[in-house]
Amino acid sequence: MSLAIVYSRGRSGINAPQVTVEVHVSNGLPSLSIVGLPETAVKESKDRVRGAIINSHFDFPIQRITINLAPADIPKEGGRFDLAIALGILAASGQIPQQALSEYECVGELSLGGELRPVNGCLPVAIHCRDANRQLILPVENLPEAALIKQARLIPANSLLQVCAHLTGQQTIPLTLPDTKPATPEPETADFADVHGQFHVKRAFEIAAAGNHNLIMLGPPGTGKSMLASRLPSILPDLSEQQALESAAIASISDHGLDIANWRKPPFRSPHHTASAAALVGGGSNPKPGEISLAHHGVLFLDELPEFDRKVLEVLREPLETGHITISRASRQADFPARFQLIAAMNPCPCGYLGDESGRCHCTSEQIARYRAKISGPLLDRIDMHLDVPRVPLEVLRQGTTSGEESSASIKQRVVAARNIMLQRCGKTNDQLTAKEVKQFCHVSDATHQILEQAIETFGLSHRAYHRILKVARTIADLAGSENIATTHISEAISYRKLDRQ
Repeated sequence: MSLAIVYSRGRSGINAPQVTVEVHVSNGLPSLSIVGLPETAVKESKDRVRGAIINSHFDFPIQRITINLAPADIPKEGGRFDLAIALGILAASGQIPQQALSEYECVGELSLGGELRPVNGCLPVAIHCRDANRQLILPVENLPEAALIKQARLIPANSLLQVCAHLTGQQTIPLTLPDTKPATPEPETADFADVHGQFHVKRAFEIAAAGNHNLIMLGPPGTGKSMLASRLPSILPDLSEQQALESAAIASISDHGLDIANWRKPPFRSPHHTASAAALVGGGSNPKPGEISLAHHGVLFLDELPEFDRKVLEVLREPLETGHITISRASRQADFPARFQLIAAMNPCPCGYLGDESGRCHCTSEQIARYRAKISGPLLDRIDMHLDVPRVPLEVLRQGTTSGEESSASIKQRVVAARNIMLQRCGKTNDQLTAKEVKQFCHVSDATHQILEQAIETFGLSHRAYHRILKVARTIADLAGSENIATTHISEAISYRKLDRQ
């Protein structure tokens, strides 16, 4: 029979749609054509496959070969179909049995010598292959990533020749099941104990970590803003398995790859301020995830916030509210999750020393206003907590505080306890509460609400800011183990709206 069918997987967003590789070998002038909307890298596979088949000591058919990648309306990219195409050619030419191919799906790029090379996006492939109840043949280098998927049946191979020996029964590759023993994560190197003083800032970070609240820091250069932000992951709870798989799937299809040892840790992304809008939210003719999706269930840190292009910052407004981003192109559309925690840092003025004890600031009021106007009101409105990061006294910087600095491990215990209270109460963190849930879970007394009303009227806060203050107050109450939101909790939450007061 001169027709063979092999199953593989493509890429569409974070999904891996099935691609059926149909290979037909017929009489005619020797040629090899690939149809089914292949991109350049896929078209080039004809040369890789020919070299791999010949160097694996098989015969390459001197006939007319037609390869169809179905469905034809999904763009095909990369070298992931090399192995499927090679197996299809060998099966259609009668060199390996066709019957066994129906039980497998395969991905992998081939070298000219026939070795299998890893491909990106193997995690979504393993998920969909498991759901289709098939075994997955994949490069050995991709095995640790695919083995994260429970109940996946994996066949790791080093070469085309090894795969063919397995299919013909000459040398069976043992079926690999996912390893239930988790990989040992790397120890935390950044610790809040390294930060001397700044107790109110550490307190704000604890609240932000517990409730997953967005936060912006305002202070002169060198006061520790970046240092504090880099230590936030050390007090965040580990991801649940579902959250970790969602985050890992995005990392898998990106060019950055997946860190297997730390896949349960919240991701931390810190793009440079020269990043474009496409780099931040994702893009491309075949859309790929951007920084906000790579920070899914983790932290996106934007240092020197006013130095980002204003149009770039404005693209954050929608995903901050919805938790996902839809990238539309003329030919296709892709939807990526983007439930991230935004941490930002900025100087108070262009020179950075406004209000500093050194008295070095010579910026005019117009320069300061123009500098801060780079960050729009609607974006600031979506940031729950605004706080000052002043300089610490030199004596504290040199010797630390007399009581010592609290470690991240100690802070994390309180954060985890508060997070568990939230999850037991409503199954989500406080930052995700809807307006209806805010009324249900953030009830305050009339006297306390009057204080909040006065703050809203005095500072001209929006309705969104009103709800965000209540959410932050709910988190403060959870950290204190209080069932009800007290006046002190509301007052503290209001104090974190510094930029609104200005």
